[in-house]
Amino acid sequence: MDSMELAAAIRRWGLELGFSAVGYAGVNLGAAEQRLADWLALGRHGEMDYMARHGTARARPAELLPGTASVIAVRLPYVDASHDANRVLADAALGYVSRYALGRDYHKVLRKKLQALATRIEAAVGPFRYRAFTDSAPVMEVELARLAGLGWRGKHTLLLSRRGSWFFLGELYTDLDLPPDEPTTEHCGDCTRCMAACPTGAIVAPYQVDARLCISYLTIELAGSIPLPLRPLIGNRIYGCDDCQLVCPWNRHADLPPAPDFAPRAGLAASSLIELFAWNEQEFEQRTAGSAIRRIGHERWLRNIAVALGNAPPAAEIGAALTARADHPSPLVREHVAWALARQQGA
Repeated sequence: MDSMELAAAIRRWGLELGFSAVGYAGVNLGAAEQRLADWLALGRHGEMDYMARHGTARARPAELLPGTASVIAVRLPYVDASHDANRVLADAALGYVSRYALGRDYHKVLRKKLQALATRIEAAVGPFRYRAFTDSAPVMEVELARLAGLGWRGKHTLLLSRRGSWFFLGELYTDLDLPPDEPTTEHCGDCTRCMAACPTGAIVAPYQVDARLCISYLTIELAGSIPLPLRPLIGNRIYGCDDCQLVCPWNRHADLPPAPDFAPRAGLAASSLIELFAWNEQEFEQRTAGSAIRRIGHERWLRNIAVALGNAPPAAEIGAALTARADHPSPLVREHVAWALARQQGA
């Protein structure tokens, strides 16, 4: 088959595998590379040193797969609309986990599906060079998805489409010569709801995020102490943050249904902070097996929940739960527990 026929076939096979959209991008990312360099120069990546170490590779696909000629970009939905995120955020006794992390680790799910797509292509065209990615290497996922026509970059910097933003992105770098899709037009207009909704003001300007202020960064990427001025702003968010997506008008039209793998596990969609704080390290490992949450480890898990407990209205049971961790072996945990206890005592 010629390149047009192959592109149509790959799109069909991708949809059969459960992807909600499949598109094709070229490998010229020069403009995005400059924007990344500017962002790094401002220090907005915080402690994510890997962003700087692999800066050029992100914008130059051939550095990851020599001979890359085209990128196959895909979307995979993950949100089940039945889980009321706003209800959890409004209840200070509950721990809010970003919707993407409630189910199975998306890295594993997407890689499996991308491998299945590559195998199907190979059966049709014979051996070809490819490499699959899903937030697992220095790849400009949003830019590639934008170039592939899967959506536009929202003011919160996430990819947006007419089907919202509740989806994961994945890529197959290939040496196949596939016709690139046309980028879609932007449809944010004058809307700034995502910027206004950010609890910490991390969206410092349209299309610009300072990771050092972002709750997802603070609760997931940051290894050390959460800055004191930001702790009260975190509320009950213990792993990630979705506020900018929850207010986006386009998410009224979200891709559904999500893949079954992303159904909530271990009661994480709406669990008591006190219950989650009581998990010992073994319980944490067991209950987060196969989940993206496991990557932060038990120490940061307790750090995050201690902050959320400190932000909750004073209650005897919260004070007791915190006191039980006051002598924790980790200085990081002890510090955040002490802060939370002071908040509970009105200090």
